[in-house]
Amino acid sequence: MEASAPQRGDDTAGGEPGTGRAQLRRRLGRADLRAVPEARGALRELLRHWGRPGRAETAELLASELVTNALVHTDRDAVLTATVGPGRLRVEVRDFVARRPRPRVPEDAEDTHGRGLLLVQSLADAWGVRVHGVGKVVWFELDAGSG
Repeated sequence: MEASAPQRGDDTAGGEPGTGRAQLRRRLGRADLRAVPEARGALRELLRHWGRPGRAETAELLASELVTNALVHTDRDAVLTATVGPGRLRVEVRDFVARRPRPRVPEDAEDTHGRGLLLVQSLADAWGVRVHGVGKVVWFELDAGSG
């Protein structure tokens, strides 16, 4: 991924010939929450025939959480990359702020914020955060499971 600031709406989808991999890459505009449903739709299209029932929906939910976190908590652009390989999906959301996210339990049961990383932690087969140049990448992986 490049270090330049991404522009809203730029995206690519495709595969790497001969590898059995398909990839989606979408640039998300600064604080543009319209990017959340747009990213979900693009991921849904990529995963139309992937995994056992329910896995693609879980991927959409978790990707939505990471995209929302990047846009709300950084006030900067972000880049979503989803790579489908044989039996596995990896979704990464890169932002341009070094502050590391951490799961937290909402203080009030009625609070509508604060559950995103708890969902990722609970539903993903693996997840993490890594420093990436200026900023970080928050990622998760899901196995396709038997279909």
